[in-house]
Amino acid sequence: MTLKTLVGLACAAALLVACGEAPQTAGTRKADNQPWAGAPGDPYVASGWKPGDQASWEEQMRKRAQGQNEYSRAAAQ
Repeated sequence: MTLKTLVGLACAAALLVACGEAPQTAGTRKADNQPWAGAPGDPYVASGWKPGDQASWEEQMRKRAQGQNEYSRAAAQ
């Protein structure tokens, strides 16, 4: 084999190695809490919402979504 062929094969091997993807095993996955569980003592929670109460959480989400509804906002003006 010539030097040109060896260099070409080495470059091709380097390119193929660079295209490989390393396994993504960065650690264990943390289990999520239920969304209505909330953070007790958080000063940024909406008024009227009680942490841990699913019904009050759903009501707050309905109010928030209704505030972003352009049809209901235009009717209120």
